[in-house]
Amino acid sequence: MLGCVTVNVVLRPAADHPELLAAPTAKALAEHADALPLARIEVGAIDPALADTAAFCAEYGVALHESANCVVVAAKRAGQTAFAACLVLATTRADINGLVRRHLGARKISFAPMDEAVARTGMEYGGITPVGLPAHWPVLIDEAVAAAPRVVVGSGIRGSKLWLPGGALTLLPNAEVLPGLGMPVAR
Repeated sequence: MLGCVTVNVVLRPAADHPELLAAPTAKALAEHADALPLARIEVGAIDPALADTAAFCAEYGVALHESANCVVVAAKRAGQTAFAACLVLATTRADINGLVRRHLGARKISFAPMDEAVARTGMEYGGITPVGLPAHWPVLIDEAVAAAPRVVVGSGIRGSKLWLPGGALTLLPNAEVLPGLGMPVAR
């Protein structure tokens, strides 16, 4: 996998620029500074209207296989709902109804409603990132994301993105590499 190509994006150390991060993301970087490779986690401001993956990649010269999507799911069992995040490369989709449902022991699983995902994460829809999610949430990471030398993810806001080693994501609280999470998208 090649390193990310950036066009018209100035990258800065994320820990030094909390104004470019959602509050939970900035807090997580500060709280986990001893465990995360902060020197290799960078943030770049982007046009918020171009935050969605396809538009972002096309505008800023980032290949889809260098970008990862974070989706929030709601898992239900015995009248209880638990939330989790799934992180897969943009060239794949998360196996929510199969692998994730079984892994979480859920009877029923679905994408969390937008308003609920935003309220529970403190992040903007379209910018939700695994960095700064509630500490008790499982963060399920596809092995391709974890193995990526450098990947682009949300920053918690639509106006910026994080560039970081995929392995850094495995150091987050409750992070777990889940082989087979990302399934190829039929074209």
